[in-house]
Amino acid sequence: MNTRRALVLFLGSALLLFVLGCASTRTSESAGEYFDDAAITTRVNAAILKEPSLSYFQIDVETFKGKVQLSGFVNTKEQAATAGRIAATTKGVRSVVNSLVVK
Repeated sequence: MNTRRALVLFLGSALLLFVLGCASTRTSESAGEYFDDAAITTRVNAAILKEPSLSYFQIDVETFKGKVQLSGFVNTKEQAATAGRIAATTKGVRSVVNSLVVK
């Protein structure tokens, strides 16, 4: 019985250390932040897809700690501005880096 108790205590301690080891730093995300950023990326992509003036397949969206970066190509400055505005008004977005290039 003591062996079983020691094993449970060991596994519980290992799990606790694993969870604490998943904290974020300036250059890495925690698991929760990763999933939050994935949700933000999905929402921005969906909003861009709904905008008829934008070509969804020419715009790449990446998110890190709530900061969205738009990259790719658009046909006009207005399209670049529209994509930036859409990203900035999406729930959860803290800031936007609009690196879209007008072709």
